[in-house]
Parts: sequence; structure tokens; C-alpha cells
Amino acid sequence: MTDSVDVLITADRLPTYAHPGDAGADLHASESLVLEPGERATVGTGVSIALPDGYVAFVVPRSGLAFKRGITIVNAPGTVDAGYRGEIKVALLNTDAREPYRIEAGDRIAQVVVMPVSRARFVEVERLPGSHRGEGGFGSTGFGEHKSGVNA
Repeated sequence: MTDSVDVLITADRLPTYAHPGDAGADLHASESLVLEPGERATVGTGVSIALPDGYVAFVVPRSGLAFKRGITIVNAPGTVDAGYRGEIKVALLNTDAREPYRIEAGDRIAQVVVMPVSRARFVEVERLPGSHRGEGGFGSTGFGEHKSGVNA
């Protein structure tokens, strides 16, 4: 079952879902520019939204742009809180070491995913309960290991 939520919007061009069942709706650039290799830029979308309380929008990269052109989002996912009313802008980065990438107004540059979000009640305690993982941090579950636990 897919839940629907009304999102109030002002937009030069409405975000669109490419296929039924897609989680992300495409956001389009509202301006033209060239991203040189290694360069980042904030690109406008002409979209402003009013999310209902209890919802968040995440701005995520388009997989085709990332894979084929090396274009990604610096702060992926970008978070749009329910109280934000400004234009959604996308901080794009050209990770290609050699090729510039031209963005034209109207190009699909990112996707927006709208989701319900829980609000945490932070409960201060003297000590946290134990867990199987414990205090293991980055890389604590192994690097280069097969699921069998044998090193590659």
C-alpha cells in the first residue's frame, strides 16, 4: 500500500515521478551552468514546498547522473524540514576528473523523496544497555570479509 500526502508547492516546474511506484520525484534545474571537473555549485530548482508536520523531504542524487557523468550531491541526502519554506536548491558536485558537465534549465538534476518521520525523545541514562555489536565503530564488522567471516 502506498500512502499519499498533500504537499503544498510553488514551482517553475512541478517535480514528476518517472514511473508508477517510484520513490523519488525528479527535480529540474531552474538555471543553466557548467560544472568543471571537481567543481561544486548550488543549483536552483524553482521549487518551494510546505510539508505537513511529521514529514521530511530528502533530496538525493539521480543514479544515472552519478554513474554515467559523476554528478552527485555534496550533502546527500539533503534534508528539507517541514518548517522550511525557501527554494529547494541542490549542491551538485562534478566528481569526474576530466570532463566538465553542462546543466541546462529544465534538466533533471536530483530527486526528492517525501517520507513520514518520527521525532525522538532523547532519554538521558547513566549507561546504555549492551548489544551484540557493542562500541565497535567504523569498519568494526570487517573489511574485505566474506559473509562466512573468511578474509578475502
